[in-house]
Order: sequence, then C-alpha cells, then structure tokens
Amino acid sequence: MSGSAAPDLVEQARIAFDRALQRNIKGLGYFTSPDPVLGASAKDVLIQRGTMNLYHYRAQSDEVYRVPLLLVMATTNRGYIFDMVPGQSLVEFLCKRGYDVFMLDWSPPRPDEYGLSLEDYVLDFIPAAVERIAQETGEPDFTLVGYCFGGVLAALWAALHSPGPMKNLVTFTTPVDFTAMEMFQAWSDKRFFDVDRLVETFGCCPAEMLYTSFDLLRPAQRVAGQIRLLDNLWNDEFVKSYRMFDRWTSDMLPLAGEYFRQTTKALMWENRLMHGAMTVGGRPVDLSAITAPFLHVVAEHDHIVPRAASAPLIDKVGSTDKEEVVLKGGHVSLVAGGNAVKRLWPRLDSWLQERSL
Repeated sequence: MSGSAAPDLVEQARIAFDRALQRNIKGLGYFTSPDPVLGASAKDVLIQRGTMNLYHYRAQSDEVYRVPLLLVMATTNRGYIFDMVPGQSLVEFLCKRGYDVFMLDWSPPRPDEYGLSLEDYVLDFIPAAVERIAQETGEPDFTLVGYCFGGVLAALWAALHSPGPMKNLVTFTTPVDFTAMEMFQAWSDKRFFDVDRLVETFGCCPAEMLYTSFDLLRPAQRVAGQIRLLDNLWNDEFVKSYRMFDRWTSDMLPLAGEYFRQTTKALMWENRLMHGAMTVGGRPVDLSAITAPFLHVVAEHDHIVPRAASAPLIDKVGSTDKEEVVLKGGHVSLVAGGNAVKRLWPRLDSWLQERSL
C-alpha cells in the first residue's frame, strides 16, 4: 500500500466512525423528539365550517399585488404541504413576493357530513371562499390555484362560472384522463370494487384505505425511505426533510361517502371529464368555457397522477393565453422541498407577476 493511500483510508474510516456515532446519538433524539411544527405561517381563519377551512395569510411585503390568490388543496390531504417550514414554504415565498394569499383547506368530514357531495365542494365551498375573499380584499377578481384533485375542483368551478371573477387559473398535477391512472383503475374496477357497499358500511372512504392505496403505488418506497433515514441519521437536514414529508404523506383525510361514490363512478369508472360528459348539480361541465389565462404544471416523474393523466387538460381548456410546463420531480417534490424552491416557485412567480396587476 502506498503512503498516500493509507491516510485516505484512515480519513474514510474516521468519517464512517463519526457518522455511526452520530447515528446512534441522534437516533435516540429522533424517537423521543416531537413532530416538526408545520403550517406555521401567520394567518387568520376566515371560514371554519365543518370540513371547510378558509385561511388568509398575513402580508410579508410592503407592496402587495392587486389580484389575490386562492390555493385549493386536494381533499385527501392537509394543506400544509404549501406551508412546511420557514424557507421551505410556498405560502411564505408567495407572501414575500407580494401576493395576497388565501387557502381553502380541509378537515376530516364529521359523521353528519358523510353525505357531502361533489356539488357541495364545487357549488358551495369554493363559491363561499370566493365571496369571502372579495369581501376581505374589495377586489372583483382573483387567481385560482389547484393542486392534484384540488385542481379538478378548481377546473369544475371555473368551467361553470365562466366568465366570472376568476382572472387566472393555475393547476398542479391535475388529472383529467382517469384511465391513465392505471393502478387506481385496477383497484377501483367495478367488477371487484363495490363502492356502494363501502359507503353504506362506513359512511365515508376511510383514511386508512386511501393511505394504503397511495402506499401501494410504490410498495417498497416506505421501507427504502426508512433505510435511507437510518443511514442518514447523522445528517440533520436530511432528517428534518424526512420528518416533514413523512408526517404529511401519512396525514391522510377520509372522504365523505357520497362525494367518494360520485367521483369513483363519474371519473374512475366513466371518465366523464375526459369525454366532455361531466355534470355537477345537473349542469354540464365544458372545460372549453374556461377562457382566463391558464398555467398547467405537470411533474415529469409523477407516480400518483402520471403525465398521461394530466397532459390532456391543456388542450381542453379554451383559453388563448395558456401554457403547459413540465418540470422534473414527482407529485409531491414538484410543489415542496428543495427542487420546488428552485424550479416551480420561481416559474409560478414569473407567470403570475404580469397577470396579478
């Protein structure tokens, strides 16, 4: 062994020993420390009505754009994915960039809300939020931003209220062709999945069922993640990030039974939105009626809403000012985390600036 190689091996051994020691020490802290505090940006609760929550985030800049912005979260998850921790919060970023930010977030539906339907979300909850934002800001228009199925709800509302107060529409990882969600198609196949019996038995779609469904999309991912965590317990930043995302992904919400029944039959079984046959409250949904400026963001490596499921939306919307952006990342890393900070957030800010005056 040459003289130069020996010091290298000694240094590598020292680093490995130090990391092993830190893993043991910090491993104890990991299991005894409380969960990270997420969603802590200063805000006011404007509406809290059963499953519906409307937040207004406090300004973090001296000048604020005229057009307020409403974030609509997917009904299966908590909205704090938009507001993780300082420095990794889309809400904080937007507030510091001068936007007046509101968010429509969800709580678990109460037993007396198990009969909530798609109509309640599209024709009651979103309109109530839009009306309150207008009262709060005094502005006649706003930008609507929907994430995942929150984007579906946003698009349904926009199509039924066009022309209307919506100045801009933005969707992230939003499905329109549900046949392209192949694993969910297999699990919800009506030959084997009795959605009526599920709803009649439980009243809702249990959060545990949803969590397992998402987990099974990549069955080895949780174990692999835990192995990476064990290997990186010495790294405080890795542990911090792991704990944030692990808490969010496991914090699933049950879905109101009637709402789940409707969306399963109309979207998963009949693919009505893709075929132009969707109705809400008896009113036909025509996505081509949406004419406001439209930004459609797709994740290149999305395993939950594959690109094939979301790609058709850009052509179905009738806007002349519309743009599809495909960014590297997955369903979650598109909107939160280090990659989102560098990719999606600046792109969103750039698109919104001239359309928020």
